[in-house]
Amino acid sequence: MSEQKPLSPWKYKPWWCQPWSILLTGLTLISGSWLVFQTIWLTVLVAIPVLVWMVFFLLIWPQLMIRSGVLETDQGDSIEL
Repeated sequence: MSEQKPLSPWKYKPWWCQPWSILLTGLTLISGSWLVFQTIWLTVLVAIPVLVWMVFFLLIWPQLMIRSGVLETDQGDSIEL
């Protein structure tokens, strides 16, 4: 019995929801906050929810999708999300 690698959840997401675009958007928001306001407390206030969003969508969400089995069917085919 051969084990199959789990399907990548990123395969089903559009270009604007790929890991590179999430990282680029998050870093741009945090950097932009610093460049515009140059106030550490405001940058931290922007960074906290942005970092939470990035961690969820880059680390937690893909693992949840893989573990849920929603990406695979009994025949080993993938399904559309």
